[in-house]
Amino acid sequence: MTSAQQPPVSLEDIKAARLRLQGVIRPTPTEASPTLSALSGVPVHLKLEHHQISGSFKFRGASNAVAQLTQAEREAGVVGVSTGNHGRGLARACANAGVRCVVVMSDLVPANKVAAIQREGATVHIRGKSQDDADRAARALVAEGLTLIPPFDDRAIIAGQGTLGLEMIDAVPDLHTVLVQLSGGGLASGIAAALKAHNPAIKVIGISMERGAAMHESLRNGQPVEVTELPTLADSLGGGIGLDNQLTFGMVQSLVDDVILLDEAEIAEGVRHCYWHEGQIVEGAGAVGVAALLARKVSPAGPTLALLTGANIDMDLHHRIVAGETPELLHTDAPCP
Repeated sequence: MTSAQQPPVSLEDIKAARLRLQGVIRPTPTEASPTLSALSGVPVHLKLEHHQISGSFKFRGASNAVAQLTQAEREAGVVGVSTGNHGRGLARACANAGVRCVVVMSDLVPANKVAAIQREGATVHIRGKSQDDADRAARALVAEGLTLIPPFDDRAIIAGQGTLGLEMIDAVPDLHTVLVQLSGGGLASGIAAALKAHNPAIKVIGISMERGAAMHESLRNGQPVEVTELPTLADSLGGGIGLDNQLTFGMVQSLVDDVILLDEAEIAEGVRHCYWHEGQIVEGAGAVGVAALLARKVSPAGPTLALLTGANIDMDLHHRIVAGETPELLHTDAPCP
């Protein structure tokens, strides 16, 4: 990239975040997948970020953001809006720093994720039917003195997530293609910024679900748009990107090479494969890169890495998925057979 094309979050920002997070986050392993390599005809590696503290990559960005709060902001406390994993990562980062934390979520967030955030010591507010509703409620709390730490559209968050890109290059220096979860775009933006700065030829492919993919629809329309949130096995990828999006829409637009959408059956197959063939318990959103390979929606031409982003799945739901229930049943409260 030329200097005129430098993203608003730079490689230097991401390297600074990596230094800031030393001893705070857990550098996660990268393992080869013989089954996916044989299927794809190229070496396929899995980045096991679901083993991160708090069970997802969100702890990276949240910890980087909390580390940069002023003393006054620390004393007043913070508020975040979340579909689950950002809230848990933020709650843990705040607990580590001794900072009060409030997390606002919609009633679409699974109960296990709400309970996990509460166990980290945060106060949880359930507001509305969508992440956009929750976001409006969170921003109202800023008027009471809390500092908002957004889930994705924030320089510190993006830089923190971008540290994953540095670890990917360390693990697979000849990386050709990366499959990364795409929701609000903080993860994809940060990783793409790190990878493209290292080698602009690396392909970064965003993976999302068919049911309510806000970033995909925004890219298709050329501007941020709202979408209707729907129940999905990839619940962590739900929510809008914000009509006033300042950073991630433009970064994804310029840095992500392609976007792939998956149906619910494909996502379920990804979760099953991770369990039965890779020995990993992964939530639906965490398995979408694997799912895209299994569905043959990606045809990589060189060493490929699929990111496993989160392990925060309700274990009853996980049992039902790996037991082979259909997506139609999985979106009900039917008991396991």
